[in-house]
Amino acid sequence: MHHWVAVLVISSLALVTESSANAQSIRYDEARHIWLLTTKQNSYAIGVDSNGALRNLYWGAPLWRMDDLPPVLPRRELSSFDPPQMMENEEFPGWGGTRYFEPAIKMTRADGDRDLVLKYASQKILGDKLDIDLKDIHDEVDVTLHYTVYPDYGIISRSATVRNSTAAPFTLDSAQSATWYLPPGDGYQLTYLSGRWAAETQINREPIHEGDKVLESRKGHTSHNFNPWFAIDHGDAAEESGSVWFGALAWSGNWRITVEQTPYRQVRVTGGFNTFDFQYPLNPGESVDTPEFYAGYAANGRGAASRLLHRFEREQILPGGLTSRTRPVLYNSWEATTFNVNEPGQIQLADKAAKLGVELFVMDDGWFGKRNNDRAGLGDWVVNPAKFPQGLTGLIKHVNDLGMDFGLWVEPEMVNPDSDLYRRHPDWVMNFAGRPRSELRNQLVLNLARDDVKEYIFQSLDKLASENNIKYFKWDMNRPFAEPGWPEAGPANERKLWITYVRNLYEIIDRLRRKHPKLEIESCSGGGGRVDLGILRRVDEVWTSDNTEAFDRLRIQEGFSQAYAPKIMSAWVTDVPNQNGRSTPLQYRFLVAMQGALGIGANLNHWTDHDAALGTKMIALYKSIRNTVQLGDLYRLLSPITNDVTANQYVSSDGKQAVLFAFRHSQEFNTPAPAILLHGLDEKAVYRLESVDGKLIDRQGPLSGAYLMHNGVHLNLRGDFDSTAVVFERVP
Repeated sequence: MHHWVAVLVISSLALVTESSANAQSIRYDEARHIWLLTTKQNSYAIGVDSNGALRNLYWGAPLWRMDDLPPVLPRRELSSFDPPQMMENEEFPGWGGTRYFEPAIKMTRADGDRDLVLKYASQKILGDKLDIDLKDIHDEVDVTLHYTVYPDYGIISRSATVRNSTAAPFTLDSAQSATWYLPPGDGYQLTYLSGRWAAETQINREPIHEGDKVLESRKGHTSHNFNPWFAIDHGDAAEESGSVWFGALAWSGNWRITVEQTPYRQVRVTGGFNTFDFQYPLNPGESVDTPEFYAGYAANGRGAASRLLHRFEREQILPGGLTSRTRPVLYNSWEATTFNVNEPGQIQLADKAAKLGVELFVMDDGWFGKRNNDRAGLGDWVVNPAKFPQGLTGLIKHVNDLGMDFGLWVEPEMVNPDSDLYRRHPDWVMNFAGRPRSELRNQLVLNLARDDVKEYIFQSLDKLASENNIKYFKWDMNRPFAEPGWPEAGPANERKLWITYVRNLYEIIDRLRRKHPKLEIESCSGGGGRVDLGILRRVDEVWTSDNTEAFDRLRIQEGFSQAYAPKIMSAWVTDVPNQNGRSTPLQYRFLVAMQGALGIGANLNHWTDHDAALGTKMIALYKSIRNTVQLGDLYRLLSPITNDVTANQYVSSDGKQAVLFAFRHSQEFNTPAPAILLHGLDEKAVYRLESVDGKLIDRQGPLSGAYLMHNGVHLNLRGDFDSTAVVFERVP
């Protein structure tokens, strides 16, 4: 048999040879059938063995020498119960032969044959992209693995295209984006995010044991319960030390990530479409693309892994990338008015918001149809004439004249049974014929998989944006799927709903943004129920949680920042008492919210002159540090999970400014707050220090970066829910 060897590597290292330092992002050794893909931070290698199977060889710290990679030799069976395939790290295993683990792809042919064994067929390189073609050993079942290298970001993406090139239909039972392999060994630890409504993105860390750990959503959206992100380390990683492997799946529907420890000292991570209730038929000539699965490796801890993702998201994922603007300070009217919106009331709030320095005024729910409560009106996207006799024109003009942009809350994927839309089109909601239609929050889910529903939603939003100077939609989704039926599609195609719904959602947003290029969108799903890299390609920020209680938010925001950039983290200052019946000082609430995209959600009609003066001061401060917070590097110095004091530091991309936020939960025994050691400064540089409230015990400086990082700063944080911020300006 002809011996084929193919190796793919993602490599980075500052201390490399001259040849690798000058390398292109993808190099190909035709004689050895080796590919080398280069980033600045990590390496990833695959190869084809003599049987034609594509196998993973390496993922981790940088490799620079292609000749170091050994030939890919077939494994010997350990026993008849332990065949070679169980010990070989197949890059994209089909369910077939003697494979008894989580497959990357599983199918059923029309005659019931379910065996699928994929072999290497060909490759193609185009710039920073590599495609590797696999084919079944018998049928023309084709799978193309897509690799994209981001050389400056330490990230690669993987996805797959499955094609039916046979003469008969078949059905996919599983279609994953990628299988990732950790270096062989024991003692790995998994970090993931879980939660629920009002308690999203809680950090979990646990040892990886033999067996499967499944993270997933079956709800039709990304979900509050788990987020499609993971990080794995050797069990000894900290914020700024230790090897960390991480990944994030770009899909806003049902997803699944399986972390498996095998009995052969191997950890693998497989992710893509959720196999729950999954069935995707492909007729001859048809194909389906799986979501992109982004991953990377950081040698210097969880903080370094987060910073890689943050920069990648800001510059390569978010609409506009480097050209997108920093997030404006917004005001949202929901907590002030709930459904009782009208033009005079909104104008009154807008006047007060403008005086504080707000830049974007967003009117929330209650402006349309017969929407006087949450029991009616969803789906009827026409302005309520009793509340706005002249439409939205007068309010928007007033807001614009105050120097603010205007935004509007919408929930276009939903419908109330008590609505004109539902009375006209009861068939437009997800349903199983003759079965109950489960309501949550008095609403049903429109079936966006239908072309007529997709077009109705697009036309409704396009009309609003075309007829009004709306710069911002707060796009909400306040319930998951239920009875996900699509009777019109027929039994064979009905389960395509799970994928087609999300594809059509993406299409609607993409079309809106093409037609209205200045329109910005916030993703909201009852808080953080739809946050992932798929929706982030289309929106400018996300609503982190409906829980705006400042102390709770410290933990929610810490978890959020593991995977997502502060720039996209919408964070509001709201009234107290809030969740838990807790009251915290207004400065504390501001400083918590200023660690992301700052918003105000309080009822400004209840603010005192002192509140307004403090709010004006805090917003002005935020604008002076906004670029550092939103575009800089985040260092999580002290965690609210393990410390009485929480501290986070941001360093601007040019190194000229840093800002430290610190919060104390409760002081005991008159104990002073600990010294806080800064990170990310230039040891040889000198910095001026400015405290926002005089709680900096140290002299105002100037102080060297070395002193600040090795000796730290001392803050006079006392009592309960105390807070402060310190700004560091590099001396020229």
